[in-house]
Amino acid sequence: MSAASPGTEPAASVTVPARPTSGGGKRVLLAKPRGYCAGVDRAVVAVEKALELYGPPVYVRKEIVHNRHVVDTLRQRGVIFVEETSEVPEGALVVFSAHGVSPAVHEEAKARDLRTIDATCPLVTKVHKEVTRFAREDYDILLIGHEGHEEVEGTSGEAPDRVQLVDTAEDVRKVTVRDPSKVVWLSQTTLSVDETMERVDQLRERFPEIADPPSDDICYATSNRQVAVKAMAAECDLVLVVGSRNSSNSKRLVEVALQAGARAARLVDYAHEVDQAWLEGVETVGVTSGASVPDVLVMELLEWLGERGWGDVQEVTTANEKIAFALPRELRGTGEGARSSVR
Repeated sequence: MSAASPGTEPAASVTVPARPTSGGGKRVLLAKPRGYCAGVDRAVVAVEKALELYGPPVYVRKEIVHNRHVVDTLRQRGVIFVEETSEVPEGALVVFSAHGVSPAVHEEAKARDLRTIDATCPLVTKVHKEVTRFAREDYDILLIGHEGHEEVEGTSGEAPDRVQLVDTAEDVRKVTVRDPSKVVWLSQTTLSVDETMERVDQLRERFPEIADPPSDDICYATSNRQVAVKAMAAECDLVLVVGSRNSSNSKRLVEVALQAGARAARLVDYAHEVDQAWLEGVETVGVTSGASVPDVLVMELLEWLGERGWGDVQEVTTANEKIAFALPRELRGTGEGARSSVR
């Protein structure tokens, strides 16, 4: 996987402040990039614009993004979240989440005369198109991802007879293909880069001719946030990742922090979830957030830490993200440059 990401400017230099030589040096290392990515911002704005244009209720299939604060805030504004399209009244408006849906879901919505807004992240759409292309060319497609994740379900649904999910090392051993010379691997966009490449290496041992995807499937934001955490983890006694339990990329940040040398790492939705016992003996706290997390939650955590003595905040910047995505076509021309107010 390439080191450069589209829409990203690498930092001119990455400086990670060393630990103070004298005692009592409480500080926070704050990762940048962190928080909202372009796909999340686009999806949340799409729901906000739908509310403005059509009024409540607006239905959303699954969570628009995997963040409790975002979902709760939108619910208060009149959004109704449903598990399946069949729960949406016929003729109503439904938004498809950033994680994407299968063609079968689109067909069901059409059959029930639903008005739809597709807020699938363009980077997920790219993987869907890769699946359809390789299926058309009669490849067996090995999709590296986590079983049950909405993105995996949507991606697999593009060609269910050609896609096999590879989640664990055991899955690698169980895979069967028709022709070892016509196999390709693709991946869920929110995985750990290192975890993905470990699976790829295992697959390559079994299938030496396996083809790589035409471009990186791991989302630029997922990769960038992992790089930022890796840069500071070894200096941290504790890394706090702001994110929800069902957020794949947030959970991966905890794993990456531990693998990169953090003494401990925890996932929290809100500052008040931090157990003060975690801070015993801690001088350096690392702080970051998943790609579906509004920065207001990070600021609240910094305030909470500051009140307890960790008021020295030093930002560790590994990249500057410039990417932005156009709104879904159904909403274009209705505040195209808008940013989500759930920030």
